[in-house]
Amino acid sequence: MRAEGRRDPGTRSAAPPRPMKMQLDSTTVPQRIPTSEIDPVTVRDDVPIEAIAPADWDGLTAGQPFASHAFLTALHATGCASAVTGWQPRFATAWRGIRLAGAMPLYAKAHSYGEYVFDWAWADAFRRHGHRYYPKLVCAIPFTPTPGVRLFAHDDAARTALLARALARLRPGKAGAPPPFSSLHILFPDAADAERCGQAGMTLRQGVQFRWSNPGYRDFADFLATFNHDKRKKVQQERRKLAGTGVEFVRRTGRGITREDWEFFYRCYEGTYRAHHSTPYLSLEFFLRIGATMPDNLLLVLGYQDGTPLCAALDVHDANSLWGRYWGTQEYLPGLHFEACYYQAIEFCIERRIAIFEGGAQGPHKLARGLLPVTTYSAHAIADPAFAAAIADFCRREQVEIAHMQDELAASSPFRE
Repeated sequence: MRAEGRRDPGTRSAAPPRPMKMQLDSTTVPQRIPTSEIDPVTVRDDVPIEAIAPADWDGLTAGQPFASHAFLTALHATGCASAVTGWQPRFATAWRGIRLAGAMPLYAKAHSYGEYVFDWAWADAFRRHGHRYYPKLVCAIPFTPTPGVRLFAHDDAARTALLARALARLRPGKAGAPPPFSSLHILFPDAADAERCGQAGMTLRQGVQFRWSNPGYRDFADFLATFNHDKRKKVQQERRKLAGTGVEFVRRTGRGITREDWEFFYRCYEGTYRAHHSTPYLSLEFFLRIGATMPDNLLLVLGYQDGTPLCAALDVHDANSLWGRYWGTQEYLPGLHFEACYYQAIEFCIERRIAIFEGGAQGPHKLARGLLPVTTYSAHAIADPAFAAAIADFCRREQVEIAHMQDELAASSPFRE
């Protein structure tokens, strides 16, 4: 199964933030007019993304497709990420006067589904000791385990203010009331945001995903020429056998993806979940919406057997990176998943000169196809001091295991030495 989330932009200066004055909880949505960079940072909890102009929001997010106004509002408007599904938007926004200076995609969570940083054991430990783990506060792109910026801002002062405000939500309420949230979790931040979270006292946790890099391959054969003999032969045989079954592939992009294509893709996507006795997180309405609002970021790979639609894989891309996302098939065939989800994506990246293909987690099979392990991060703050210490210890021990696993994976690289 291609996981619901399979598949780091930019770096930023870590210079200390300038002194700032914080004002909280103003009541009206600012109107956009010129303002000075020296205005103090105001952090607010009462401005939903829907009240912010798309150009203003996207000006913060460095072109990340999953962090875009179109993607996030599609999740909200179609009900995929909502209070009903356990993803209650609680976005924090930073302002300099009446100009948007930063934002943080926060959600109040009633469960841990759709996150891909697994903390079910932490929740169980809370329950066994008579504590409540939910609601918790999560900074993430729902259902999307792709590394990227999580503290969207024009400057470090705004990032610091946003993070401080989120951490403040773990403090006890008035008259000793419990904090409104048990914990704060920032999922899949890039390295710069992870470092900032660590400096703020949060516990960092590591994970592993798989990435393909394009140094400038001329074509797929040029890419395979970098493999050792045995691994190269295996990929060639795999592709040849599948082609021998009459399966052919078409790659469609942008507005070339028709409603009929979307409906077929959704049947495949939904079938993957049903086969694993699970419920899809996303709806056909969501996919139709992003197809209309962010078509230039979408690649749909369709497989046909003797002219009949067989399988589909949806990828999201920008000029520099491609992220493999969702997949499904009407019938199992050996090698079908690898072709639809990896080889077709790699060929597309080579043709478009895209530098990175993010293949997501769960993957010795990805390693054999040229995707190498990379470190991912999450950051965690726990309100209860005893649980905070225990979870920090767990993350330290887990990090040693992950380092060993990465060493073992690196030793199995398919590339010639």
